[in-house]
Amino acid sequence: MKHSLIQLDSFINATRPLGLLGVKINIGKTLVGEWYLEEEHRRNVYSAAKSFTVCAVGLALQENLLSLDEKLTDAFAEDLPSTISENLSCATVKDLLTMHLGQERSYLRDAERPLLESDNWVRLSLRFPFLYSPGSKFVYNNVGPYLAGVLVQRRAKCNLVEYLTPRLFTYLGIKNPTWETDPLGNTFGSAGLMLTLSELHRFGLFCLQQGKWNGKQLLDSDWINECSRQHYDAPYGYCFWCGKHHSFRADGKYSQLSIIFPDEQAVVTTFAECRDGGRFLNAVYELLYPQISR
Repeated sequence: MKHSLIQLDSFINATRPLGLLGVKINIGKTLVGEWYLEEEHRRNVYSAAKSFTVCAVGLALQENLLSLDEKLTDAFAEDLPSTISENLSCATVKDLLTMHLGQERSYLRDAERPLLESDNWVRLSLRFPFLYSPGSKFVYNNVGPYLAGVLVQRRAKCNLVEYLTPRLFTYLGIKNPTWETDPLGNTFGSAGLMLTLSELHRFGLFCLQQGKWNGKQLLDSDWINECSRQHYDAPYGYCFWCGKHHSFRADGKYSQLSIIFPDEQAVVTTFAECRDGGRFLNAVYELLYPQISR
């Protein structure tokens, strides 16, 4: 299916061999491009789920359920290892969002989670080594957003789907999405959220409008700005990647992307099964961006 007010053929021809499944493009409120390889249905958006989780954190901040400066040793006092390292003792809720948590490598990866012997992933996560001072080294990981999501769930006394439904999902027309859980029933805020391309695209539009939907401010615009700006040397904010042309994006494995271009008031969202994400993203910048920036 194809609907377009801009020229999509060059992008489709370049990315279909890479695994493109669908693309949707808005400039402001106008849909200017749309293409699907197959009928639209929900798919795993992988790490794009992190960007939904950080919105849940922002909503919890608005409701005074937590603080970014809260130490993990206070937030997870019942889950700590018997010996608490100096780096763990310094880590805060903010550090969960920046990929500068201080752990040595990525943990709780897709291939790793089904094989974990422990059912308590919170306790397990806090026992992984904190080799670096929080804020000192970028290590992309699932532990941080997962723990941030668990903290929201504990403070709100419901899972992330239940928390986000009246505050965000209902407004965006996202009805009861499936979202991976840990063995104890906590929503896995780092991955495993099932959405359609259009649902992910509406989330991108929500971010473009700085937390507003149909004229209603759902999430503080300052929080969207904090999430979308680079905080350290790596091109990363709070659970959003920062990109070319002052863009930021929700970014899931295999190129599940919703890329927000604030200067152009545009959103480009893709579904794919791509194993060359860098090449795929460059195609967006080289073949689509020049058309939306005219």
